[in-house]
Amino acid sequence: MIFPLGSGFFGLNSEHRNSVFSQIHEIVFHGQGGYTYNDVYDMPIWLRRFTFNKIKDFYDKKSEAEEKAMKKAKGMQQAKIHRPDIKPDYTAKTSK
Repeated sequence: MIFPLGSGFFGLNSEHRNSVFSQIHEIVFHGQGGYTYNDVYDMPIWLRRFTFNKIKDFYDKKSEAEEKAMKKAKGMQQAKIHRPDIKPDYTAKTSK
């Protein structure tokens, strides 16, 4: 029997398919060479989700730390610099 509006019982719908391939891409890309496409594609689903979540947590924490460092650096730039109260005397005598 042919299903003209999409797949029948078996197979992934387009939304789920995009989700799976996005997850595979993220693991391969952010795994920094630790995983090949075939390794991730052939992983059990539970292991792929676990790996994806670990990588996501790592990059979320890294991003959060960078934001804190940027805010701290910005706060230090805005702090007033205290200088000694010295008034230069530009009327010094020069010899001729």
